[in-house]
Amino acid sequence: MTTPAAIDSTRHVSGRAWMDVAVLTVLSMIGIVGLATSFQDLGYLLAGVGGLVVGTGVAILAHYLRLGPVPTVIAAVLAYFLFGSALAARDHAFLGVLPSLESLSDLAIGAVFGWRDILTLQAPVELPDYVTAVPYVAAWVVALVGTTLAVRWLPTRTRTAWRASLLLIGPALLYLASILLGTEEPYYPGVRGIAFAVLALVWLGWRRGQRLGITGNRALLRRKILGTGAIVLSAALVGALAGAALAPAPSNRFVLREQIEPPFEPLDYASPFAGFRKYTKLEEDTKLFTVSGLQEGELVRLATLDTYDGVLWGVAGAEVSTGGSGSFSLVSKKMPKPPLVTPGDPSNVSFDILDYSDVWVPSVGYPSALSLGDADASNLRYNAATGTAVLTTGLSAGKTYRVTAITQKVPSDEELEDVPVASIQLPPVSNIPDVLTARAAELIGDATSPIDKLRSIETVLKTTGFLSHGTASDSVSSRAGQGADRMSELFTRSQMIGDEEQYASAFALMARSMNYPARVVMGFKPVVTDGGGTVTVLGSDVTAWVEVAFEGVGWVPFFPTPDDTDIPQDQTPKPQTEPQPQVRQPPRSDPQQDDLITAVDIDDSDSDDGSLFGIPGWVFVVGISLAIPLAIYFVPLLVIAAMKRRRAGRRRTADAGDSRVAGAWDELVDQYSELGYAVAPRTTRRGVASGLAAQLPAEGGSALAGIATSTDEAVFSGREIDAAQSETVWTEAMAAVAIARDAAPRFRRFMSRFRINSAKKFTERLIALAAAEAERRRK
Repeated sequence: MTTPAAIDSTRHVSGRAWMDVAVLTVLSMIGIVGLATSFQDLGYLLAGVGGLVVGTGVAILAHYLRLGPVPTVIAAVLAYFLFGSALAARDHAFLGVLPSLESLSDLAIGAVFGWRDILTLQAPVELPDYVTAVPYVAAWVVALVGTTLAVRWLPTRTRTAWRASLLLIGPALLYLASILLGTEEPYYPGVRGIAFAVLALVWLGWRRGQRLGITGNRALLRRKILGTGAIVLSAALVGALAGAALAPAPSNRFVLREQIEPPFEPLDYASPFAGFRKYTKLEEDTKLFTVSGLQEGELVRLATLDTYDGVLWGVAGAEVSTGGSGSFSLVSKKMPKPPLVTPGDPSNVSFDILDYSDVWVPSVGYPSALSLGDADASNLRYNAATGTAVLTTGLSAGKTYRVTAITQKVPSDEELEDVPVASIQLPPVSNIPDVLTARAAELIGDATSPIDKLRSIETVLKTTGFLSHGTASDSVSSRAGQGADRMSELFTRSQMIGDEEQYASAFALMARSMNYPARVVMGFKPVVTDGGGTVTVLGSDVTAWVEVAFEGVGWVPFFPTPDDTDIPQDQTPKPQTEPQPQVRQPPRSDPQQDDLITAVDIDDSDSDDGSLFGIPGWVFVVGISLAIPLAIYFVPLLVIAAMKRRRAGRRRTADAGDSRVAGAWDELVDQYSELGYAVAPRTTRRGVASGLAAQLPAEGGSALAGIATSTDEAVFSGREIDAAQSETVWTEAMAAVAIARDAAPRFRRFMSRFRINSAKKFTERLIALAAAEAERRRK
């Protein structure tokens, strides 16, 4: 009978093991602190340290309780969720420390998807708690595995450098992760790198020295200390010099998040400019949202569009534009700074959504902070270059949010007289009508500076054109659209007639024809009577303007749309009867109130039905819910089955005949063991056959003795074994396995699919060695 004292001795953690755990913890901390540049506050550090404490504590407790691998993993998972709410999900934890459904969800989501999201964030990160779960789960795994090896595996082995080095894999991966997840400005890379290397080298050297008994000899110990000092000094000098010489400049530093495309594709969403006339006709009196804090003359920005394909202005795809409208990133509550802007007066406004429903988020200027609430923050995408925000789940009635924004200071024309346009690579525009290019060259006249040329074009459009939305109240019809044909029509009719959609599009195309960086901005211009009060934005307040980038200044707005709606009736071209060719003609202009007559289809239906390819969203949810447990079951099953098949194939196709016959017997014994039958160790094949036969029905056990005899004869006879004889033994062995499988209970047959005998033997060997070590210590 095992005494309590004996049990305590087997559970004892030696001082050497405690030292190993301490070193691994310090090395892991060196890796964790490197995430400082990626997170907004020190919450990540609390999560990382907490993960180390939880993982280490579970490993030590499992050692004292002598828990097996499965109970240890279960205990570790329970501890992960129990303490994780207080360490990495405090905002959603009950009373800040106790688990809640939201905090448990954050920990589960962060462990799986946090890695993806942190790579698409604009650092520093300040997002929902599931992102903070990344350092927590990483430290938890490293501490759990490293401590388990340090207190349960390494003490039962002869300590060698390579075995001790295995414990460094986890901390090294943490250190590497802190580099890859970092930013262009690393966190003390030289100090951290030298500290990690020195501590790891000293630990490996001293632990090996203790094994060799160096600490018992004062002379050797003194030499050991001097050698250690030399190593530390050399590592510091070499590391500092090499780091200074070889470290790349921040602009050339490899940052993994810059290699990952954000998980948002603008082309998946319709251009808001396509539905411009929907606001002026169908939603003219619709209350879209209210804005509080808007100043007089301040515009509400909805979307910035910088690519044109001959049909409409839109947002470029992520693959086409990485610096323009196509680059959207997952952001935190604090937005990244725009790359080109001269800050003006700050703006603080609040939005209350009424009947507006779309993914494009109304805002002002360039938001520096946008508070949507934690429920929506993970779905917010933002483009700092254009000031455009997108909520992938869409805005709906009742949603409120607050925006703190940077506004562009607009300099006078005199200040811009000698300022060139900025050298910015924008997405391409195509199919610019020739009449626009020619008209632009005509309108600029003798102007030489960019601002004078642009003002000349703006002035002509604004003073000689007429405004018409094509509604019943307009005296003359105005066809909707911004396609190349509509742009040509704007200048080929006797009068320029259109609204912001046409004039802004035409002005931007004329600027782009001169290679000026111009883009169209769609938004709203509500009437503000008392600055700072609350104003209701209607569909009729929709507008569009153009922005052109000037070097060192920013994006200067231009408003080419005329205010005059008094269109001369006698100059309106009258329809003429003309012979029509025998081809299908486009529809003619018609002044009906409800006919938009636009080249762009406007979808007024509610398309946000949660479906993809016509399949309801709940089908995907159910499918994923079923796929996860099926994958947990089938993936290990398939891997183990492939390993068994490879094992049997290697044995069956051995070069020598006697090896093939011996392989048949080995395969039989392995499969019996995997089925749960007791296989006698260190005995003859006939002894193994006798032991197995006693566990089987009579008809199954009799065949084993014959297979054992055939195998011994083939192995020890020294004669050549042909393929037919070895195949006969294989057939008999597999038949015996089939009998054993049928005789085994159903649960044992099921579990055999997840067993592989080599792993089982390895585990048994570990247990035996641990028992022997415990017995040695007791003596």
